[in-house]
Amino acid sequence: MLITSLDNEKIKGYIKLKDRKYRKKTNTFIVEGRHLVLEAYKAGRIIELILEKDEVLPLDLPTVYVTNEIISKISELENPDTVMALCKMDEKQDIVGERILLLDGVQDPGNLGTIIRSSLAFNVDTIVLSPTCVDLYNPKVLRSTQGMIFGINIIRVELADVIHQLKQKEIPVYGTKVEYGEDVVNLKEKDRCRFGLVMGNEGQGISEEIADLCDKFLYIDMNDRVESLNVAVATSILLYELNK
Repeated sequence: MLITSLDNEKIKGYIKLKDRKYRKKTNTFIVEGRHLVLEAYKAGRIIELILEKDEVLPLDLPTVYVTNEIISKISELENPDTVMALCKMDEKQDIVGERILLLDGVQDPGNLGTIIRSSLAFNVDTIVLSPTCVDLYNPKVLRSTQGMIFGINIIRVELADVIHQLKQKEIPVYGTKVEYGEDVVNLKEKDRCRFGLVMGNEGQGISEEIADLCDKFLYIDMNDRVESLNVAVATSILLYELNK
């Protein structure tokens, strides 16, 4: 199927997916670029391919061919790729495993994308996003994950509810704070195997409500010239240490 008109209803639907509310309403989103599309394909998340008319991608999927003008309208990029896909959201809401990362209001798409990649690298089982976190399907988040979004269980629920579930399973919940905290490198091996690690908002850190639910606070030892680290960097270091 080749579509050449911007007035086509299917094309209008693709363009509307730039808006978070429409993505949520339809439970769909667009990925751009061959690598992201192939990762989405491996995960079984593609509804249909969207290819520029002369592009070839030999996947056994419904395919819509469009003009360069249409690709440019659908894309969020200045220099759009010729390969895109319409994907379905993952609606699972269950916690998987016993190594849980909880994100309390992380707002920057690049930070979330980096955190997702580090989580997969250091064997996190589930990432829990608070309702105040940036949209998981924000195009900048998708690009910064480099396709790793499709390789890990990610849910969006109230953090307090998850923490209560972890406590029932006797899984320790760690917050991040220099005051009264423990250097992460000194954490005992048995306390690294099962955990809930809470990381906070870029500017405000962990909310007081969630901090009150933590069993222990961890910190990263560093010199006095640096007051704090970017949340994605800090998360990556902590996960690396917890994975030892």
